[in-house]
Amino acid sequence: MSVFTQDLDLRYSWVCNAGRSWLAEAREGSVDADILSGAAAERSTEMKRQVLETHRSIRYEMSISRGTSVRWFDICVDVDRDENGQICGIIGTSFDITDQKRREETLRTLLRELSHRSKNLLAIIQSLASQTARHSLTVPEFLVRFRGRIQSLSYSQDIVTDADWRGADLASLVTMQVERYAPEGLQQIDFDPVDVYLSPTASLHVGLALHELAVNAASYGSLSVPGGMVAIRARFEERNGEEALVVVWQERNGPRVKAERDARFGTSTLERIVPNAVGGEAKLEYLPEGIRYTLVVPESQYEVIVPGSEGAQSQAGSDKK
Repeated sequence: MSVFTQDLDLRYSWVCNAGRSWLAEAREGSVDADILSGAAAERSTEMKRQVLETHRSIRYEMSISRGTSVRWFDICVDVDRDENGQICGIIGTSFDITDQKRREETLRTLLRELSHRSKNLLAIIQSLASQTARHSLTVPEFLVRFRGRIQSLSYSQDIVTDADWRGADLASLVTMQVERYAPEGLQQIDFDPVDVYLSPTASLHVGLALHELAVNAASYGSLSVPGGMVAIRARFEERNGEEALVVVWQERNGPRVKAERDARFGTSTLERIVPNAVGGEAKLEYLPEGIRYTLVVPESQYEVIVPGSEGAQSQAGSDKK
């Protein structure tokens, strides 16, 4: 904290502990216009004249730009009186609040981001409710399906939150969304992963796709019979001149799959909702040996984890906040 006094003409008469603050260049007899830029000097002088006119203390904040950096100061000014009680000028304090301002800006940014994410999540839930109701014949059937999909979103959101909104790694999504539907656990899941973090949006939708596939496999597919297997492969491929993440779900050793396509909501999720949400492509195939689902995620929706480092090498994208 710096302390200063100025006379009735607002000329500096004393400065203590100026340090590297805006008062560092103040000299006896100088005025604000000598040490501050035009706008800051005018505002500071106006505030101090108001104190001299009203005899009331005033408090204001002032920003000082130096090169590419900005520092903020909390300034308090009151009248200064001599030994006879007569007003002889002003006395003030200046406190550097730059760190506080940065914390406030960070908090505002986080709140804006939280609002954005919450709206996105509510939109997803609204879509889930609408689509689930459209393909449910009874209320109990709706509740079972809707509850499962909401739980899927919740599990993926937990991973995203634990990673400080960075996203979710693919391995955690597979473990969280698929393992609980396999009677024999991970022994029925042949997973060949790549080290990537999916963006928050991609995390929720890829998690939802894995949930739909796992539920279907546990009810009618390879996870519904002993010895059934699910192979999940992830790799990088070049698509349209850009690198993309390709995730393939392949069931085997399960009941023979019929060629008829099912118009249930699970199909809509896998073929339209998920690829549209991530800006990618998807293909659902009803092969005799088992369902195959291929999802292409563009590089804007993931980042590669660099081995041996705490950070990750960004692949691009505006949705990695």
